[in-house]
Amino acid sequence: MAVGVEEVFRAEYGRAVAVLVRFLGDIDLAEEAVQDAFTTALRTWPESGVPPSPAGWIITTARNRAIDRLRRESTREARHAEAAQLYAPGTPAEEGPVRDDRLRLIFTCCHPALATQAQVALTLRLLGGLTTAQIARAFLVPEPTMAQRLVRAKAKIRDARIPYRIPRDADLPDRVRGVLAVVYLIFNEGYGGREDLCAEALRLGRLLAELMPDEPEVIGLLALMLLIEARRPARETPEGTLILLADQERGRWERGLIAEGQALVRRCLRRDQPGPYQIQAAINAVHSDAPTAAATDWRQILALYDQLMALAPARWSP
Repeated sequence: MAVGVEEVFRAEYGRAVAVLVRFLGDIDLAEEAVQDAFTTALRTWPESGVPPSPAGWIITTARNRAIDRLRRESTREARHAEAAQLYAPGTPAEEGPVRDDRLRLIFTCCHPALATQAQVALTLRLLGGLTTAQIARAFLVPEPTMAQRLVRAKAKIRDARIPYRIPRDADLPDRVRGVLAVVYLIFNEGYGGREDLCAEALRLGRLLAELMPDEPEVIGLLALMLLIEARRPARETPEGTLILLADQERGRWERGLIAEGQALVRRCLRRDQPGPYQIQAAINAVHSDAPTAAATDWRQILALYDQLMALAPARWSP
């Protein structure tokens, strides 16, 4: 993939699919239209240059492809009406606490009616733009198995009429917890050696923080992942042997990620709405402050673990 197109793909694929799903109400058609648009970009951008608004170009081209396909597939009046509706500018977005198509898509992918494995696969496919083969390799399953998992998940969304919307205020906290659990699961799967999954989880975490900046647990999860990721360069020997935290060469930790993570910890804790991700991030921030293992403020860490136990005793009890 050409460099300019690849950069736009990584940055805008999820947004384009999310917009097209809202227009079309069909995940498969939205994916195909967006993929067609990127194929066209690969063919035309090397000569004409990257347009001033690459995301707008992709979305407009994908929408036109979808309209053409709908008209080709059927001459029924209903189909023509559906296609004509796509031309209408300013289609009103559904009201909700956050108005963003990507957030609607995240909540659809992570709907509790779907199995956890399906939620993870759909999130990586639709929001991350990973291919079925890439997702299958990441989770060490055959590609046909992953393809069937994605097909079944999309069919479940269609057959169960899972709504493409932001949850209502009363349901939002539980649904946000579900989304964060999926993102953290992706991160943990990657931390065992598949760096591409960690990178994707961090990208999703940043997206959630952008879309939901007033949710402390969203900020807490991003901080937690950044602080853990900062230690990656010191986690293993050249032979791949795991190095315990106390024995790691702390000069190899990535200070930029630590500074970003610590700033986020301070930001979310100032809101005084503690949650498990925030407290885990705070624990990791204390570790990252210590120049040596012996200098660690264990009293503060113990107090944070006590707070974590009080919030979720069943999860953190031995």
